[in-house]
Amino acid sequence: MSVLRSARLPAAMLLGAAAAGLAVANSPLGPGMQDVLHLEVGAPGLFTLSIHHWIADGLLALFFFAVAVELQVELTRGQLNSARKALQPAIAAAGGVLLPIGIFLGMAGGGPSAPGWPVPTATDIAFALGVLAVVGRGLPSSVRVFLLALAILDDIVGIVLIAVLFTTGIDAVSLLAALALVVVFGVLSRQLGGPRHVLISVVLVVLAVMTWVLVSRSGVHATIAGVALGLAMSQGPARRTRHALEPWVNALVLPLFAFTAALVVIPAVPLTDLSPAFWGVFAGLVAGKPVGIAVFGWIAQRTAGAGTARLPLADLLAVGALGGIGFTVSLLLAELAFADQPALRDQATLGVLAGSLTSLVLAVMLVSWRAWHYRKTTPAAQP
Repeated sequence: MSVLRSARLPAAMLLGAAAAGLAVANSPLGPGMQDVLHLEVGAPGLFTLSIHHWIADGLLALFFFAVAVELQVELTRGQLNSARKALQPAIAAAGGVLLPIGIFLGMAGGGPSAPGWPVPTATDIAFALGVLAVVGRGLPSSVRVFLLALAILDDIVGIVLIAVLFTTGIDAVSLLAALALVVVFGVLSRQLGGPRHVLISVVLVVLAVMTWVLVSRSGVHATIAGVALGLAMSQGPARRTRHALEPWVNALVLPLFAFTAALVVIPAVPLTDLSPAFWGVFAGLVAGKPVGIAVFGWIAQRTAGAGTARLPLADLLAVGALGGIGFTVSLLLAELAFADQPALRDQATLGVLAGSLTSLVLAVMLVSWRAWHYRKTTPAAQP
């Protein structure tokens, strides 16, 4: 299972799953696969979801739980545990969010594609770190630390956008009940390790499932349940749980979500006829992310970086290109932003795939160049 915890293989599996989904959607198997994903599964009369929603709302909550646990660690004892540490990557992350939004809205104007502005704001942290692990041998650790902090802050933005923008028809009773269960979950998790460890563990699983169901019923996107539980759980047990879930998230949850999200029929139209839902997402990821992160990061290091080491602009550009690999959260945002507009949703999804793949190629080139530079100029960086 250790290979599934590495940064390299999961990135390859995610890319392969997305490619497979796109291939299946554009083959004779496509319509049948779509029919399967729309099948309702659950307890009839009580709680049912389509297979597609079980994946996007249910399984993906495990991914967001793992993200929230990592975020909790970083906020308390890691790279974001003080305002001074968080300020520079926070400013860079802001640039990597604001510029893609500006590019998207500049292309979409007030047209039907405009609701898709959140789509190019996300970074796939697992994929970005995977690329860094594959081609970044020799880079100083400060580059990885900066990327990790920036990507985690990016995840916070994505979580907030999902919670704020895609919440409709709030059921206050269900939401308050879910919040109460999260509190109980957090308190009980601090009792693990004693003589009732097994019993408490079972109760925590039940509470987690009940919380997810209540959040789903409340009108808030169900993945937010994973975020809340990950932040509330006692840190020791949370890290052990994340460690246990990591191979399953990497090998099953993320590839399965990437496969289903990429089941998009490529429209038989010239590139010039594609809507801003495609071009805005593509340009936001490929141009907006690297330029926004690099420029804002460069400014941050000169205005808020007193007493800290500076990354060269070339390193910031490499980090920015890694930030343009949107994949998981961007695919989810595309689904949510255009839930009632399938044609635009498909074009936004294609924009995410094309933009992420282009950013991947750009990132491999820039990171490889910078790693070669450091191996050449700093012999100690070689293993």
